[in-house]
Amino acid sequence: MTNPVLRTAPAAPAEAAAHFRASLAFHADVSDVAASLPTDAFVVLDTRSTEAWDQGHIPGAVHLPTALIAEQAERLLDRSVPVVTYCWGPGCNGATRAALALAELGYQVKEMLGGFEYWVREGFEFETWEGTERRVPDPLTAPVGSDDCGC
Repeated sequence: MTNPVLRTAPAAPAEAAAHFRASLAFHADVSDVAASLPTDAFVVLDTRSTEAWDQGHIPGAVHLPTALIAEQAERLLDRSVPVVTYCWGPGCNGATRAALALAELGYQVKEMLGGFEYWVREGFEFETWEGTERRVPDPLTAPVGSDDCGC
């Protein structure tokens, strides 16, 4: 019986390195974004609806729903500043679609892995229409008693 993990052989180390290096050029994780804020080095872009934005968003984020990027990006974003997009979470590809739309308009862009869901699950502060909130970190997504996950 064939091992299901190795049914398709792993890539050669050089190919794997190229793939993972490229992945890091396209993605940022929630913890790295949180550790870097506030910053002028990049802008965080919430690509969800106004209703979702009001429900909660990353402090300092710019709100620009994916469907409005083509008509409003130039007014809201500076092409010389990289953009980090986010949407709801890993089950949503809205941040990916937004990143594609921005890249096609000439912006440097990364997608934040985990989206708003993991921002909240890792216990980072967020804003709603009612004010600022923070939830207890989910021990399945963030280390208990430490800010450093070791990765």
